[in-house]
Amino acid sequence: MRMIRNGRVDLGGTQMEYAAFGCGSRVLTVLPGLSDGLATVRGKALLLASPYRAVLRDYTVYMFSRQNDLPAGFTIPDMAAAQAAALRKLGAAKTSLLGVSQGGMIAQCFAAGFPEMTERLVLAVTAPAVNDTLRDCISRWIAMAERGDHKALMTDTAEHSYSPEKLKSFRKLYPLLGMIGKPRSYDRFLVNARAILQFDMTARLHEITCPTLVLGGETDSTVGTEAAHQLHEMIAGSRLHIYKGLGHALYEEAADDFYRRVFRFLREDIT
Repeated sequence: MRMIRNGRVDLGGTQMEYAAFGCGSRVLTVLPGLSDGLATVRGKALLLASPYRAVLRDYTVYMFSRQNDLPAGFTIPDMAAAQAAALRKLGAAKTSLLGVSQGGMIAQCFAAGFPEMTERLVLAVTAPAVNDTLRDCISRWIAMAERGDHKALMTDTAEHSYSPEKLKSFRKLYPLLGMIGKPRSYDRFLVNARAILQFDMTARLHEITCPTLVLGGETDSTVGTEAAHQLHEMIAGSRLHIYKGLGHALYEEAADDFYRRVFRFLREDIT
Protein backbone atom coordinates (compact mmCIF):
# COMPACT_ATOMS: atom_id res chain seq x y z
CA MET A 1 0.00 0.00 0.00
CA ARG A 2 1.28 3.48 -0.83
CA MET A 3 2.26 5.60 2.17
CA ILE A 4 0.55 8.72 0.79
CA ARG A 5 -2.58 8.48 -1.32
CA ASN A 6 -5.87 10.10 -2.26
CA GLY A 7 -9.20 8.33 -2.23
CA ARG A 8 -12.93 8.52 -1.84
CA VAL A 9 -15.64 6.44 -0.20
CA ASP A 10 -19.04 5.84 -1.80
CA LEU A 11 -21.90 6.62 0.57
CA GLY A 12 -25.06 5.69 -1.25
CA GLY A 13 -25.40 8.38 -3.88
CA THR A 14 -22.57 10.63 -2.81
CA GLN A 15 -18.87 10.33 -2.01
CA MET A 16 -16.54 11.40 0.77
CA GLU A 17 -13.04 12.48 -0.27
CA TYR A 18 -10.01 11.68 1.86
CA ALA A 19 -6.25 12.00 1.94
CA ALA A 20 -4.43 9.09 3.58
CA PHE A 21 -0.93 8.82 5.02
CA GLY A 22 0.90 5.79 6.40
CA CYS A 23 0.17 2.11 6.75
CA GLY A 24 0.15 1.59 10.52
CA SER A 25 -2.27 -0.80 12.18
CA ARG A 26 -3.98 1.95 14.18
CA VAL A 27 -6.26 4.53 12.59
CA LEU A 28 -6.26 8.29 13.15
CA THR A 29 -9.12 10.26 11.62
CA VAL A 30 -8.51 13.98 11.08
CA LEU A 31 -11.54 16.23 10.67
CA PRO A 32 -10.85 19.78 9.44
CA GLY A 33 -12.82 22.92 10.19
CA LEU A 34 -15.30 25.06 8.31
CA SER A 35 -12.80 25.87 5.55
CA ASP A 36 -13.54 22.37 4.23
CA GLY A 37 -16.77 23.87 2.95
CA LEU A 38 -14.73 26.02 0.56
CA ALA A 39 -12.16 23.45 -0.62
CA THR A 40 -12.03 19.71 0.02
CA VAL A 41 -8.93 17.54 0.49
CA ARG A 42 -9.39 15.99 -2.96
CA GLY A 43 -6.01 15.35 -4.60
CA LYS A 44 -4.04 17.07 -1.80
CA ALA A 45 -2.49 14.14 0.07
CA LEU A 46 1.10 15.14 -0.76
CA LEU A 47 0.46 18.68 0.44
CA LEU A 48 -1.19 17.59 3.68
CA ALA A 49 1.00 14.67 4.77
CA SER A 50 3.99 16.43 6.29
CA PRO A 51 2.74 17.03 9.87
CA TYR A 52 1.87 13.34 10.26
CA ARG A 53 5.16 11.76 9.21
CA ALA A 54 6.15 11.08 12.81
CA VAL A 55 3.29 8.57 13.31
CA LEU A 56 3.11 6.83 9.95
CA ARG A 57 4.65 3.60 11.26
CA ASP A 58 2.02 3.28 13.99
CA TYR A 59 -0.99 4.82 12.27
CA THR A 60 -2.90 5.01 9.05
CA VAL A 61 -4.07 8.61 9.02
CA TYR A 62 -7.21 9.59 7.13
CA MET A 63 -8.01 13.27 6.65
CA PHE A 64 -11.62 13.46 5.53
CA SER A 65 -13.71 16.13 3.89
CA ARG A 66 -17.44 16.23 4.48
CA GLN A 67 -19.40 14.28 1.89
CA ASN A 68 -19.61 15.93 -1.52
CA ASP A 69 -23.38 16.42 -1.58
CA LEU A 70 -24.58 18.12 1.59
CA PRO A 71 -28.36 18.54 1.60
CA ALA A 72 -29.86 21.63 3.18
CA GLY A 73 -30.40 21.07 6.89
CA PHE A 74 -27.61 18.50 7.21
CA THR A 75 -26.57 18.60 10.87
CA ILE A 76 -23.32 17.97 12.67
CA PRO A 77 -24.69 14.69 14.11
CA ASP A 78 -25.53 13.74 10.51
CA MET A 79 -21.90 14.47 9.57
CA ALA A 80 -20.69 12.24 12.42
CA ALA A 81 -22.93 9.39 11.26
CA ALA A 82 -21.63 9.77 7.69
CA GLN A 83 -18.09 9.70 9.04
CA ALA A 84 -18.73 6.45 10.89
CA ALA A 85 -20.19 4.92 7.73
CA ALA A 86 -17.15 5.98 5.70
CA LEU A 87 -14.73 4.47 8.19
CA ARG A 88 -16.64 1.19 8.24
CA LYS A 89 -16.45 1.10 4.43
CA LEU A 90 -12.68 1.44 4.73
CA GLY A 91 -12.58 -1.44 7.22
CA ALA A 92 -11.70 0.72 10.23
CA ALA A 93 -13.43 -0.79 13.27
CA LYS A 94 -11.80 1.69 15.68
CA THR A 95 -10.16 5.07 15.31
CA SER A 96 -8.67 7.93 17.25
CA LEU A 97 -9.91 11.34 16.18
CA LEU A 98 -8.31 14.75 15.80
CA GLY A 99 -11.06 17.31 15.27
CA VAL A 100 -10.22 20.95 14.58
CA SER A 101 -12.85 23.70 15.01
CA GLN A 102 -16.03 22.42 13.30
CA GLY A 103 -14.21 19.11 12.87
CA GLY A 104 -14.01 18.99 16.68
CA MET A 105 -17.78 19.33 16.87
CA ILE A 106 -18.18 16.37 14.53
CA ALA A 107 -15.62 14.46 16.61
CA GLN A 108 -17.62 15.10 19.79
CA CYS A 109 -20.75 13.69 18.17
CA PHE A 110 -18.79 10.72 16.83
CA ALA A 111 -17.24 9.87 20.22
CA ALA A 112 -20.60 10.10 21.99
CA GLY A 113 -22.58 8.30 19.29
CA PHE A 114 -20.04 5.62 18.35
CA PRO A 115 -18.05 4.86 21.52
CA GLU A 116 -17.29 1.34 20.29
CA MET A 117 -15.38 2.89 17.37
CA THR A 118 -13.52 5.58 19.32
CA GLU A 119 -10.11 5.01 20.92
CA ARG A 120 -8.83 8.51 21.72
CA LEU A 121 -10.11 11.99 21.08
CA VAL A 122 -8.30 15.28 20.48
CA LEU A 123 -10.47 18.40 20.35
CA ALA A 124 -8.69 21.50 19.08
CA VAL A 125 -10.05 25.07 19.02
CA THR A 126 -13.64 23.87 19.22
CA ALA A 127 -16.68 24.35 21.44
CA PRO A 128 -19.36 22.21 23.12
CA ALA A 129 -22.12 24.38 21.64
CA VAL A 130 -22.64 27.53 19.65
CA ASN A 131 -22.02 30.55 21.89
CA ASP A 132 -22.35 34.29 21.36
CA THR A 133 -18.80 34.70 20.03
CA LEU A 134 -19.14 31.80 17.61
CA ARG A 135 -22.64 32.83 16.54
CA ASP A 136 -21.45 36.32 15.69
CA CYS A 137 -18.57 34.99 13.56
CA ILE A 138 -20.60 32.37 11.73
CA SER A 139 -23.53 34.69 11.05
CA ARG A 140 -21.18 37.28 9.62
CA TRP A 141 -19.43 34.69 7.43
CA ILE A 142 -22.76 33.36 6.17
CA ALA A 143 -23.76 36.87 5.10
CA MET A 144 -20.42 37.36 3.30
CA ALA A 145 -20.76 34.00 1.51
CA GLU A 146 -24.36 34.70 0.51
CA ARG A 147 -23.30 37.89 -1.25
CA GLY A 148 -20.20 36.21 -2.75
CA ASP A 149 -17.73 38.54 -1.03
CA HIS A 150 -14.77 36.16 -0.87
CA LYS A 151 -12.21 38.79 0.06
CA ALA A 152 -14.27 39.92 3.05
CA LEU A 153 -14.82 36.31 4.12
CA MET A 154 -11.13 35.42 3.97
CA THR A 155 -10.01 38.67 5.59
CA ASP A 156 -12.45 38.40 8.47
CA THR A 157 -11.53 34.75 9.01
CA ALA A 158 -7.85 35.68 9.24
CA GLU A 159 -8.54 38.54 11.63
CA HIS A 160 -10.33 36.13 13.96
CA SER A 161 -7.75 33.34 13.67
CA TYR A 162 -4.19 34.67 13.91
CA SER A 163 -2.17 36.38 16.61
CA PRO A 164 -1.32 40.09 16.28
CA GLU A 165 2.28 39.19 15.39
CA LYS A 166 1.22 36.84 12.60
CA LEU A 167 -1.29 39.37 11.27
CA LYS A 168 1.45 41.96 10.79
CA SER A 169 2.83 39.91 7.91
CA PHE A 170 -0.41 38.22 6.83
CA ARG A 171 -2.22 41.52 6.22
CA LYS A 172 0.15 42.20 3.33
CA LEU A 173 -1.65 39.40 1.45
CA TYR A 174 -5.14 40.80 1.91
CA PRO A 175 -5.28 42.45 -1.56
CA LEU A 176 -4.91 38.96 -3.09
CA LEU A 177 -7.51 37.18 -0.99
CA GLY A 178 -10.43 37.97 -3.25
CA MET A 179 -8.70 36.30 -6.18
CA ILE A 180 -7.43 33.10 -4.54
CA GLY A 181 -9.47 30.06 -3.60
CA LYS A 182 -12.93 31.38 -4.43
CA PRO A 183 -15.26 28.39 -4.93
CA ARG A 184 -17.70 28.10 -7.80
CA SER A 185 -20.48 27.84 -5.24
CA TYR A 186 -20.76 28.54 -1.53
CA ASP A 187 -23.48 25.92 -1.07
CA ARG A 188 -21.31 23.43 0.86
CA PHE A 189 -19.85 26.20 3.00
CA LEU A 190 -23.32 27.48 3.86
CA VAL A 191 -24.65 24.05 4.86
CA ASN A 192 -21.62 23.54 7.10
CA ALA A 193 -21.88 27.02 8.60
CA ARG A 194 -25.61 26.78 9.29
CA ALA A 195 -25.05 23.42 10.98
CA ILE A 196 -22.74 25.14 13.49
CA LEU A 197 -25.52 27.55 14.44
CA GLN A 198 -27.64 24.54 15.51
CA PHE A 199 -24.87 22.73 17.37
CA ASP A 200 -25.21 21.84 21.07
CA MET A 201 -23.53 18.81 22.65
CA THR A 202 -23.64 19.99 26.27
CA ALA A 203 -26.23 17.42 27.29
CA ARG A 204 -24.26 14.55 25.76
CA LEU A 205 -20.64 15.23 26.63
CA HIS A 206 -20.91 12.90 29.63
CA GLU A 207 -21.27 10.08 27.07
CA ILE A 208 -17.67 10.62 25.94
CA THR A 209 -15.66 8.10 27.95
CA CYS A 210 -12.50 7.68 25.86
CA PRO A 211 -9.24 9.46 26.80
CA THR A 212 -9.62 13.05 25.62
CA LEU A 213 -7.22 15.94 25.09
CA VAL A 214 -8.58 19.48 24.70
CA LEU A 215 -6.40 22.16 23.08
CA GLY A 216 -7.43 25.81 23.10
CA GLY A 217 -6.09 29.28 22.46
CA GLU A 218 -5.94 31.96 25.13
CA THR A 219 -7.16 34.62 22.69
CA ASP A 220 -9.48 32.59 20.45
CA SER A 221 -12.00 35.08 19.04
CA THR A 222 -13.72 32.51 16.80
CA VAL A 223 -15.05 29.95 19.30
CA GLY A 224 -14.41 32.10 22.37
CA THR A 225 -11.84 31.88 25.13
CA GLU A 226 -13.99 29.78 27.47
CA ALA A 227 -14.94 27.00 25.05
CA ALA A 228 -11.92 24.78 25.74
CA HIS A 229 -12.38 25.14 29.51
CA GLN A 230 -16.04 24.15 29.17
CA LEU A 231 -15.16 21.02 27.20
CA HIS A 232 -12.56 20.09 29.80
CA GLU A 233 -15.06 20.52 32.63
CA MET A 234 -17.80 18.52 30.91
CA ILE A 235 -15.74 15.58 29.58
CA ALA A 236 -14.75 13.45 32.55
CA GLY A 237 -11.03 12.76 32.86
CA SER A 238 -10.10 15.01 29.94
CA ARG A 239 -6.84 16.93 29.79
CA LEU A 240 -6.52 20.58 28.85
CA HIS A 241 -3.75 22.68 27.38
CA ILE A 242 -4.16 26.37 26.57
CA TYR A 243 -1.72 28.09 24.22
CA LYS A 244 -0.81 31.46 25.67
CA GLY A 245 -1.09 34.41 23.32
CA LEU A 246 -2.55 32.35 20.46
CA GLY A 247 -6.00 32.13 18.98
CA HIS A 248 -7.94 29.95 16.59
CA ALA A 249 -5.02 29.20 14.24
CA LEU A 250 -2.76 27.89 16.99
CA TYR A 251 -2.37 24.60 15.09
CA GLU A 252 -0.51 26.63 12.44
CA GLU A 253 1.32 29.13 14.62
CA ALA A 254 2.48 26.53 17.14
CA ALA A 255 2.50 23.61 14.70
CA ASP A 256 5.59 21.83 16.05
CA ASP A 257 4.35 21.81 19.64
CA PHE A 258 0.75 21.12 18.59
CA TYR A 259 1.53 17.94 16.67
CA ARG A 260 4.15 16.79 19.16
CA ARG A 261 1.59 17.12 21.95
CA VAL A 262 -1.12 15.34 19.95
CA PHE A 263 1.14 12.44 18.97
CA ARG A 264 2.47 12.01 22.50
CA PHE A 265 -1.11 11.73 23.74
CA LEU A 266 -2.06 9.23 21.03
CA ARG A 267 0.98 7.03 21.67
CA GLU A 268 0.71 6.80 25.45
CA ASP A 269 -0.80 3.33 25.46
CA ILE A 270 1.31 1.93 22.61
CA THR A 271 3.76 -0.61 24.01
